Amino acid sequence: MVYTQAGMERAMKVQEVILRAISKQIRWFEAAKILGMSGRQLRRLYYRYRTYGYDGLYDRRKGKPSPRRVPLAAAERIFALYREKYFDFSMRHFHEKLWSEHGILVSYSWVKLALQGAGLVAKERQRGVHRRKRERRPMAGMMLHIDGSRHEWLGEGQWHDLIMVLDDATSEIYYAQLVEEESTATVMAALREVVEKRGIFCSLYSDRGSHFWLTPKAGERVDRQRLTQVGRALRDLGIEMIPAYSPQARGRSERNFGTWQGRLPQELRAKRITSKEEANRFLRESYIGEMSGRFGVPAAQVESAFVPASGKDLERIFSLQHERVVNRDNTVSFANRVLQIERTSWRGTFAGVRVVVSEHLDGSLSVYYGPHQVGQFAKQQEEENRGGPDCGKDAESKLLKDGVCSPLGNPAESAGFPLSHSPNNNPAVLL
Repeated sequence: MVYTQAGMERAMKVQEVILRAISKQIRWFEAAKILGMSGRQLRRLYYRYRTYGYDGLYDRRKGKPSPRRVPLAAAERIFALYREKYFDFSMRHFHEKLWSEHGILVSYSWVKLALQGAGLVAKERQRGVHRRKRERRPMAGMMLHIDGSRHEWLGEGQWHDLIMVLDDATSEIYYAQLVEEESTATVMAALREVVEKRGIFCSLYSDRGSHFWLTPKAGERVDRQRLTQVGRALRDLGIEMIPAYSPQARGRSERNFGTWQGRLPQELRAKRITSKEEANRFLRESYIGEMSGRFGVPAAQVESAFVPASGKDLERIFSLQHERVVNRDNTVSFANRVLQIERTSWRGTFAGVRVVVSEHLDGSLSVYYGPHQVGQFAKQQEEENRGGPDCGKDAESKLLKDGVCSPLGNPAESAGFPLSHSPNNNPAVLL
């Protein structure tokens, strides 16, 4: 007889246990418990082992159809009855008809699985798993929640997003501001303010919004290898990001937003606040502290997990960073702008190297080569309003002294012949 690998391993184990029982190393009831069978079944195996030897331990049911298998003709009849007569019946109702009117005595589970396997019935939605309340973190700063809620905070027809950051241990609110729309920039502004005022925390719990995570397919696991701008900033600070895969997982922040939606609009209406700026001022000056005092809870431990952010370049970390390659004329093209990199004493040219353009939250730009800042530029609107550096006659002497500009623009060094914009190149003077 040809034995399968699993059958041989099973027979060897049974033989070893029986031999140990024969040699009185263990008792027979202990042997049955080891093999996971009754004492009666073990006696049958012992008898077969004495009669047939090792072959008697092999399970002869392997490879044979089950005697309780539903005949193929009965299965075909069940499928035909459901397609032709009972197609709109529920599973339980159809099973009752099979028993009462057709005499087909099969189990309900078999009928259900068979129809689902044949594609005649859609699989039921899986029931929700049993959820347990998650205990709060013991110390403040161990985990923070961040979320946004879109609501008519300023009255009917005025939709805004309320971005909020609260502590998991105490429910204390560290940040709450109204914005037009939740985005990468608004989220970064919230996190930077918390880090500046409180310090670096341990972890951040958020939903799977596109500014927090990249999800290859909707509803599936997030991609932890490809970071967003927010993910990169938190990585630079050593803060762990934790994604939530259901609204129930963010129950603490969801319930908090429910409380705010039932209170803040009424407070703003009573105080006749109708603009976003006034509402944010009200939140910062009084309402955040009031809500934290009313609904906050003491932490299990009085210590704090916040770490000071001293030595961290928060201006660079909390910025939108974009990699660019420097052109041959030491310029960088970014957002329809040409950023000129000035000459440095430690490198002759930056042509062809990769630099990082940091788009700061105030709209200004900075260019970094490694840890070095090689360019800083104001907002485009400010530069247009300013019109560049003043090179008029009143500022000529000062700017010449500072080396910013010259009365002739920025002429090249003398090449041994008169330049077209040289004062000595005036035709009237030459004549």
